[in-house]
Amino acid sequence: MGKNILLTGGTRGIGAAIAEILIKSGHRVLCCGRGEEYHGPAEYFRCDVSQSRDRERLVEEALRRMGSIEVLVNNAGVAPEVRADLLEATEESFERVMAINLKGPFFLTQKVAQAMSAAGVASGRMVINIGSISAEVASVNRGDYCMSKAAVAMATQLWAVRLAEFGINVYEIRPGVIHTDMTRGVSSRYDALIEGGLTLQPRWGEPEDVARAVRMLVQEELPYSTGQVLRVDGGMFVHRL
Repeated sequence: MGKNILLTGGTRGIGAAIAEILIKSGHRVLCCGRGEEYHGPAEYFRCDVSQSRDRERLVEEALRRMGSIEVLVNNAGVAPEVRADLLEATEESFERVMAINLKGPFFLTQKVAQAMSAAGVASGRMVINIGSISAEVASVNRGDYCMSKAAVAMATQLWAVRLAEFGINVYEIRPGVIHTDMTRGVSSRYDALIEGGLTLQPRWGEPEDVARAVRMLVQEELPYSTGQVLRVDGGMFVHRL
């Protein structure tokens, strides 16, 4: 039986791939984004997850349309508009990245979890955070992004502990180098790194690779693994001599 899924940042890249694969698998997906128009297969609601009122309206609309939210996928995220060295980074960039990448998913999870817990204990409900290898790899020209993703990793563990009593599982999917708009500007650099052995599987990751991992979780293929990180990075973090 299909699930009712709320997906943030579902209009392009990883989010679009997640929406497509989940809908093809028989699930109902309401996705959100900041654009006025959307031409994908999911239902759509315009929302800026960094804004409190937008988050409230998003959850209200999801419940109105679908009746319940069984899965929340926190995918919305941004990189800094300018890759600035730590010694030159601005407060404006820091605040923007943290608001979208950390504050938004944290308080959206809170809102959705309140709705889920009010319905009592039930199996199959979950929160999936889309993280990044930047949670553990220091990039000094985008420190705000790295810190936001490190905080999302801790938020995953915190919510896993808090929501366990309601039967709500919480996971983080941690992608590696993925072909998206976010990486397009530095594609030649990553091409060289991959060619030089950065990953065991010598290719870029694709949005569909991440989407398949989301589908696996949604379809309860890892029911006894709440709080865990699922890496989709081509073996980047396998220790080698």
